[in-house]
Amino acid sequence: MTAGRDAMELREEDIRRHYDAALALLTGFDHAPRLAKPVEAARAPERSAGLGTRPMFRATTPGLVTRPTARAGSVRLIERVEALADGLLSPSLAAALQALRRGLAIAAAMGESFGQDSGLAELKTANLQGRLPELRRAEFADLLAAEALVQMHVFANATAFLLAPHLNALTVEVGTVEEVLTDNAPLALQGVLWELDQDIAVLAGDAPRLLAVIAAFCEALMARVALRAQEAVRTQAFTSGAWRIEADGLSLAGFTPARAAKAAALTMQFKKPAEVVGNHIAKAQSLRLAKMLMAYDFKRKLNPFAELGGFIFTFMGDGKPGTGKTTLIQMMAGLLNDYCKVAGYPFRYQNFSIDQIDSYQGKSGQNAKAFISAILDPSVIGFGTIDDIDQVAGKRGDKQSSAGQQEVTAVFMAAFAGAETVVRGNCSFGMFSNYPENVDDALRQRAGARFLVDGPQSREDYVDILALLLGKNHAIPLGDHALFAAQEIKRAVAASYEGHAKPQEEGLLRVWDQLRRDLGPLDTLAKLGAYLKAIQQADQRFTGRAIKNITDAVKVRAMDFDLPDDWMEVPDLFLFKPYDEKLAMIKALMTPISLEMVVQEINRYADSEFRYADTSNEAAVQAMVRDFARQEEAKRRFLEARE
Repeated sequence: MTAGRDAMELREEDIRRHYDAALALLTGFDHAPRLAKPVEAARAPERSAGLGTRPMFRATTPGLVTRPTARAGSVRLIERVEALADGLLSPSLAAALQALRRGLAIAAAMGESFGQDSGLAELKTANLQGRLPELRRAEFADLLAAEALVQMHVFANATAFLLAPHLNALTVEVGTVEEVLTDNAPLALQGVLWELDQDIAVLAGDAPRLLAVIAAFCEALMARVALRAQEAVRTQAFTSGAWRIEADGLSLAGFTPARAAKAAALTMQFKKPAEVVGNHIAKAQSLRLAKMLMAYDFKRKLNPFAELGGFIFTFMGDGKPGTGKTTLIQMMAGLLNDYCKVAGYPFRYQNFSIDQIDSYQGKSGQNAKAFISAILDPSVIGFGTIDDIDQVAGKRGDKQSSAGQQEVTAVFMAAFAGAETVVRGNCSFGMFSNYPENVDDALRQRAGARFLVDGPQSREDYVDILALLLGKNHAIPLGDHALFAAQEIKRAVAASYEGHAKPQEEGLLRVWDQLRRDLGPLDTLAKLGAYLKAIQQADQRFTGRAIKNITDAVKVRAMDFDLPDDWMEVPDLFLFKPYDEKLAMIKALMTPISLEMVVQEINRYADSEFRYADTSNEAAVQAMVRDFARQEEAKRRFLEARE
């Protein structure tokens, strides 16, 4: 749903009118599958040749019907769910049936609304009365197919949303939904319910697995229908509008999944900013980003910082092992968790790790898409991290990367800077690595900001971290040292930024010195452009995306202010104000862009690229040296053996 679009209300009375029809569908109907094969039949053991398939005896009691004699294709979802109970329905089983009934009723109500808006209702009446013009039969068929897609997607969307609060960490793989029929909406719903019944029969052995199966089925159905909808015509009456169901807090906007604004309680060990020693720029930007995220406006679905151009959507933190990357993650997640608790906002944190790379074809990509979708959810404040991204995402063309790693790379590239990427400002993604030179170049350049996580640097840093980690269970005197004075953020950050007035990497420093000799001080846009071109000539990977990342970082520097802590502690002062008022308050704090900011950010970004290239080249050279040494040793042993 685009920002600022008014959502129409899908009235409760219109939904409840379809409860009886929805209950009838769950009670039972017959369906002959056309596209999918019965799962139970496919998995049943084969019989020996010549043995009959009918029961040897038939019940003679009038009216007695037993489950084994039910017709193939009969769907009895209520009975299927009740069979998992131990006498009485548990709350989880009841919640599943309630969600299915309400999901069907919402889909039917949405179908009615679509019929009125698209003109399908009028054509249905004309068809029933035998007066449908021949010239409009193709339009009628297209609208019936569109209505079928709408009702299938809304059913899956609403059911998944309603079940979300009842789910746990259990996941189930259901595969692709095949029985997607578009002749008309009633047949379409019967087809997907038939296939859902098949999956429940095979995969759901208890209540938790039942909920997981239904949720996975709904996700798969939404994905399949959304794909079909790309080729469908006459869906504009649905895709151009938005609907709100107040009783459930559910918003429907085209073929986009609505995510329940629920998040599991975080169990990670949070860190306070004072517990992060060194890493001054990375710490300062993490603190600022946490407050930026809190400026997100849930009604407008937009963040003022994203509109002003100073929002960090993606960033990369790189450094040697043990320099504090995990501590930074714990600090930022802890800040967001505390801020969201005060404001009453839903907060979602997820980490994508090597454990989610699967040998099953396509599964790794699905895991990556689920991770991205969960964090992008506009109904939550999201923070997603990809730790050890050099292991998780493979370099394109690297024969040592698995197919799963290549899938993940493609998903991340499309999500972070693809044609359909929309930055609302409710979430941020952090990529962390000890070896960023091993990350695919195009994926690495999609990190809009660079955090060098170099750990403690000064003598004061090492004294601070020693005192911090030792704790208080000792009587060792501190000595001549002002504890944590070196961690005073503004002074430390200012010193760190000043350190980028000149390049720090040897390769970039040569470019800088040569340009300064030729042009003098870099004090105009023309000279800065010449500097950028000289960097590109030295490193062909320094493209237009690098310039965009630099200008974004400069805009972040223009936001070089900390939102007052009071604004986070007392939400009425800022967080709960209308969007336009928040935008004006932020503009009042902005500072003009200076020449020093631009030079420092060019050097900071280019330093990181040269550092990656130098490290990568050095690693390759060392590998070749080891190979040559092994070859020489092999030759020596071979010759000795021949003698």
